[in-house]
Amino acid sequence: MKRVTIHDVAEAAGVSLATVDRVLNGRPGVRKITIEQVKTAAETLNYTPDVFAAGLAKKRVYRLHFLIPNGPNAFMEDLTREALSHAATMSGERMQVHVEPIDAFDGHRVAGTLAVLDRSVCDGVAVVAPAFPEVRAAIDRLQDRGVPVVTLVSDHPASERRHFVGIDNIAAGRTAGRLLGRFLPKAPAKIGLIAGSLGLRDHADRYAGLGQVIEADFPHLELLKVREGRDDNKRNADLVEKLLAEHPDLAGLYNIGAGNRGTIAALTASGRAKQIVFVGHELTPYTRDALQADVLDAVIAQDPGHEIRSAIRVLKALCDGVPIIEGQERIGIDVFLKDNLPEAANLADAAE
Repeated sequence: MKRVTIHDVAEAAGVSLATVDRVLNGRPGVRKITIEQVKTAAETLNYTPDVFAAGLAKKRVYRLHFLIPNGPNAFMEDLTREALSHAATMSGERMQVHVEPIDAFDGHRVAGTLAVLDRSVCDGVAVVAPAFPEVRAAIDRLQDRGVPVVTLVSDHPASERRHFVGIDNIAAGRTAGRLLGRFLPKAPAKIGLIAGSLGLRDHADRYAGLGQVIEADFPHLELLKVREGRDDNKRNADLVEKLLAEHPDLAGLYNIGAGNRGTIAALTASGRAKQIVFVGHELTPYTRDALQADVLDAVIAQDPGHEIRSAIRVLKALCDGVPIIEGQERIGIDVFLKDNLPEAANLADAAE
């Protein structure tokens, strides 16, 4: 007698494999009427999970795709390097990690990249997801094709992604606001803001967190209009030059995203670096040097190695249908001053 499979249940209920998986594992995001259809089909067919088959499935090769932005973004370069390093070292553990470069500012292209993926080419996807509607739809369709998706660094909570791997970006923005408020004098002052794009969820969340703290605890500080440089060093340098020219009394600067090389260069060239409190993100060789030179006052950072390892563990757990260990996968926020910098040689090997 032929064993009833999850494919039979999906066909009988008239839904996708991903929907059957959600219902049978009690996960949210399924309409009540659909839940009833799946449960009825499973009962009618007398379906029971094949524990032995699930055990065999754990011995398969896990094909994981990482969609990471390319371009001159030092943190994304670190993220890519970590992913490629794991791709080279994990083949013996039945893991195949493929890194696909994307343009995080082009939602249509990211959606197009997601659209061509299915279970014939990969078992799980981690994506740095720009918060565009077409990307949300592409993530949802990939989930429906039975491929679990996790968002990495920048979340897309409106989508049906299964998990987010990254820091709490609202908390990161609040941290930046607290640092600026404490470092600046208790007198009216202006703070310039540079972002890659507020269309990126992580940048928008950091901006929101910053505003919360400044409004509540440092109302004497004025946040200037956000200027968007698409995380490009040349654009950021130009934006900072114009910002300094337009506001000779500028007291603070917050670079919400990347492009720190350009921001640092323009601020250094102006001769006003030590007069302006500057807070940025991610510990790279460039921000490290700027901290030591008193150009940057504080860096809010996340560990790219931890994020890649976490994304791999989460995707494997989703493929195996086992619980995610939330405490292990929580990504911490680090704050570095020139006084607590780790040894340069240890940056890539920082512990989780």
